[in-house]
Amino acid sequence: MTAHAPEHIRTVIIGAGQAGLSLSRCLTARGLEHVVLDRGAVAQSWRTQRWDSFRLLSPNWQTRLPGHRYRGPDPEGFMTGAQVVAFFEEYARSFAAPVRCGVTVRRVAPTHGGWLLDTTSGPLTASNVVVATGDLGHPRIPAMRADLPADLVQLHTSAYRNAARLPAGTVLVVGAGPSGQQIAAELAASGRRVHLAVGRHRCLPRRYRGHDTYCWMDRLGMLDRTVDSLPRGRSRSPNAVLAGGTRDLDVRRLVAEGVTAHGRLVGLDGRTLAFADDLPATLAAAEDNARRFRATVDAHVATCGLDVPVEPVHEPGDAPWLTSAPSTLHLDNVAAVVWATGFDRDHRYIEAPVLDVDGEPVHRRGITAAPGLYFLGLRWQYRRNSSFIDGVGADAEFLADKIARRPVEGHRGAQELAAA
Repeated sequence: MTAHAPEHIRTVIIGAGQAGLSLSRCLTARGLEHVVLDRGAVAQSWRTQRWDSFRLLSPNWQTRLPGHRYRGPDPEGFMTGAQVVAFFEEYARSFAAPVRCGVTVRRVAPTHGGWLLDTTSGPLTASNVVVATGDLGHPRIPAMRADLPADLVQLHTSAYRNAARLPAGTVLVVGAGPSGQQIAAELAASGRRVHLAVGRHRCLPRRYRGHDTYCWMDRLGMLDRTVDSLPRGRSRSPNAVLAGGTRDLDVRRLVAEGVTAHGRLVGLDGRTLAFADDLPATLAAAEDNARRFRATVDAHVATCGLDVPVEPVHEPGDAPWLTSAPSTLHLDNVAAVVWATGFDRDHRYIEAPVLDVDGEPVHRRGITAAPGLYFLGLRWQYRRNSSFIDGVGADAEFLADKIARRPVEGHRGAQELAAA
């Protein structure tokens, strides 16, 4: 009995989020055969990894993808998670994106000048494979989690939904990035006692001199800054802390709202957590970022003679809690821990030498040294906004052009990488 040959598709895109759909739109416009595979549905992570009150950090006018953009009545507003899902579903329908939902890719390996994909719906072969699963792949939780008491409720931000779903009592939030600070604020507003372990982050004002911060960043070209302009290692710098809406978000404000701030979580002794004494230095570094941003805007306003309001800035002063932050916390006083510790990417299913020792993709603008294997949607893939809804489209257009010019039989990936 002769086995059937696997279905062959010129280009397979893994992931039906903003990156995968953007590339699908670009390939469709060029008349190029492809499919998009996703383990769940369109915008799966937006459906399953956001809390109930979540809103986009960028304003609606900046929700733009190739051939599609927000056109609603509130351009200065911020989409909810459900609205983001609806936006992506509408986008996929607008060009009949060839998405196959509920298909998990278990293995990608080179074969006969192309690629073999082992999926839960059967094998596929492709001339090109684009890994468009983005930056929010797998929750990152410190190994310390396993040492905490079994009776302590622990969850990652991707599993947090609202305060009512947590057990009654005090909550420790670990991490002071955008998610950690927003969740800590929500928990405190619900009447919870909240402790926050503060790690590296960068402050930004939500608005300054009459405009949203993203408006200034767009005008100043900050979002178009390329990875080539960064000092070595800066592409992994911490995210800026903003909240979807009009309020500023920073640790000082959280403390004023009742949150107890600690330094970075560093250890566990029995049932007692230990924190570093680095809170003053961490906040000083974070606040310097906001100070530099305001100075850059002020210089731009002066140079261009813009008619925008002058906004007085109140520099943060000394605060007793900065130098007296508790260095320990006994877990008998904690009902739940929320790990706001970010995400990792897991590309172990790719059987090609395209990852470094940390498992990070080695690429140039998404092009790897493996013929026909690409990445899309990574943080700082090429520009600062490469992983943003508003930025992924430029990288998708770039890769679509590369795929369109690539012969079906392929050529050496190293040559393509060198030409990127």
